[in-house]
Amino acid sequence: MRKVTRHPVEGPNALWQIYKTVSPWKGVKNFICIQVARYCPVLPLKNWIYRHLIGMKVGEHTAFGLMVMVDVFFPEKITIGNNSIIGFNTTILAHEYLIHEYRLGEVIIGDHVLIGANTTILPGVTIGDGAVVAAGAVVHKDVAAGAFVGGNPLRELSKRTESPIEGMDN
Repeated sequence: MRKVTRHPVEGPNALWQIYKTVSPWKGVKNFICIQVARYCPVLPLKNWIYRHLIGMKVGEHTAFGLMVMVDVFFPEKITIGNNSIIGFNTTILAHEYLIHEYRLGEVIIGDHVLIGANTTILPGVTIGDGAVVAAGAVVHKDVAAGAFVGGNPLRELSKRTESPIEGMDN
């Protein structure tokens, strides 16, 4: 079960009411910063943009592939540990706007995690240290440390027998 906070709304669908929940100026600023970072080939600069301009928590030596799309409205709810790789065109969401409610949830990605290309990570999930998420997966539930998961719906593809981060350098 994802850890999200549900916020019921009245009237038109929740997305039409987005600027009651987040400043339009925050959305515009974050959108511009995220678009620059999506195309930026310089990994330390990408991480600086994420940390200092939009408030994400990003560990040392974490690498974001080209075209990664992080949550525009609530990037401060995303935490990524040290030495992790977020693959090409991955989407990381900390919000969902539905018809009668919107939901917010922290996304926590541990240390030494590999996220394959074109993965979607939904709000309220934790991906444990040393986990590997196969390309194209939809992460709709927590992923245990050291697990190898993939697919839609997400399922475990194999188990590791050794420690997920044993012998890895920071």
